[in-house]
Amino acid sequence: MSFKGAYHGSTHGSLSVSGNEHKKYAFRPLLPDVVQLPFNDVDSLDFIDHRVAAVIIEPIQGDAGVRIPSIEFMQKLRSICNDHCILLIADEIQTGFGRTGKLFAFEHFNIVPDIITIGKAFGGGMPIGGLVTSQKLMSLFTHNPPLGHITTFGGHPMSCAGALAGIEILQKKNLIAQVESKGLLFEKLLDHQLIKQIRRKGLFFAIEMENAEMVQKVVEGCKEKGLLSFWFLSCPESFRIAPPLIITEKQIALSCEIINEVMDELS
Repeated sequence: MSFKGAYHGSTHGSLSVSGNEHKKYAFRPLLPDVVQLPFNDVDSLDFIDHRVAAVIIEPIQGDAGVRIPSIEFMQKLRSICNDHCILLIADEIQTGFGRTGKLFAFEHFNIVPDIITIGKAFGGGMPIGGLVTSQKLMSLFTHNPPLGHITTFGGHPMSCAGALAGIEILQKKNLIAQVESKGLLFEKLLDHQLIKQIRRKGLFFAIEMENAEMVQKVVEGCKEKGLLSFWFLSCPESFRIAPPLIITEKQIALSCEIINEVMDELS
């Protein structure tokens, strides 16, 4: 079971539990018996019962435009999974390693998933992904089927060294503790009449505009002035801001100056 609006990847299995039908239809048939519920709808969680093997969720939906669920929703989901012995999988590939102001986004909701998927920032710039779970669950990969978890280039030494170095710097420099104040500064300086809404958790932003055409103009205008931003796969009326955690206050001010300048030109 997964949630509408979710993005978990573009391979066969991950696409099967993603929520954007426009991205999926060309590749059907996908995995059978995948049911999707509305995201952040507390009442819809009552449809989860003993027939469900696992639930996968982004603790904060990324490509849907930084959609933040309520604590009530996340804690009820954890409770229902406990009641029916259902595995709860947290996809932390976009939100993990400090992006939201916590090491992992699930920490904002005072829950602990059974499985965590990690990637992106995990590698410190190198390509690597991972799965974190208990020793009991991890042991299943040893025989079901034997060596079924390995890949030709999985666990590459350079990628693992990059990941380890990145985690060490994250801890030594105390970068996560600075995320919220940096996010607040961004939010304070991004003050423009063209912005309809700012959705944010830490340094994970969705800046909502009037329409997709306006978003395209802002993204292209910022690029011309030396600032890279991006749009969302499933939220075309918003653009993304997700800077490195090492960004300085001076760089934040310059970034916001460029964004506001581009919007002034479009006003």
